[in-house]
Amino acid sequence: MSPSPPSRLPHHRADGPADAPLLVLGPSLGTSTAIWDAYLPALAADHRVLRFDLPGHGGSPAELLGDPEPGSTTVEDLASLVLDLVDFHGRDRFHYAGISLGGAIGAQLAVRCPERIASLVLLCTSARFGEPQPWRERAESVRLKGMGPLLAASPGRWFADPGTAGTPVGRALLQNLADTDPAGYAACCDALAAYDLRADLRRIKAPTLVIGGTQDVATPLHHARELAGGIPGATLTTVGCGHLALEEPRKVELALHPFLAATRVPHTSSQNRT
Repeated sequence: MSPSPPSRLPHHRADGPADAPLLVLGPSLGTSTAIWDAYLPALAADHRVLRFDLPGHGGSPAELLGDPEPGSTTVEDLASLVLDLVDFHGRDRFHYAGISLGGAIGAQLAVRCPERIASLVLLCTSARFGEPQPWRERAESVRLKGMGPLLAASPGRWFADPGTAGTPVGRALLQNLADTDPAGYAACCDALAAYDLRADLRRIKAPTLVIGGTQDVATPLHHARELAGGIPGATLTTVGCGHLALEEPRKVELALHPFLAATRVPHTSSQNRT
């Protein structure tokens, strides 16, 4: 497979030793690569860490999406962008961790190309993010009114303590949301509306760690339990955090590191894949 040219790739950042196993980190809806900043020093010590922005988020243009029509974008489309990015960096197998929509992308990848996913970490995410209609309505609202109306409601969904919105981290994340291209955000809402992986969870073969937030109101713990119960051999860990897994980074790290160490694979190039 020929890698996509850089102009067709999501905006991304690569950190850590170039010859270390690759770990791809997927962001939540409305955020950017910055969502992983607290975890980067520890993760990049022994992994090549690749963080990416969703279309219309951070540095990624909404035009990355092939079809701009409302309702046309799927999580499968977003997963394809990640595979293009990994191929561009010349890698075959990789570890993947994602928050919310970023986690859904990882689960989709684990179903679609199990031979490439060395391990999977699903943080504050779901096999199905509720009924489709509210997501379609949010997409329509954003297309009509822009991102402004979301700014008031997001702290209550994102943070265990809405007061986090006033901290430097909270302000930075809400600025990410304000700066997001409405077309890209709405397309990601369309993807969430259509996403339902419940019947395919049993097809995930990668070692999987599910991390659920005990104070997550967007994807409460029963979502994490459904993932862990449906994925063969998955492990469930709970952390006292909200939807963006911000409040207890040290506890998340203590769950991540042993899991990634146990599933560590050598650096392999995509040129070795037939």
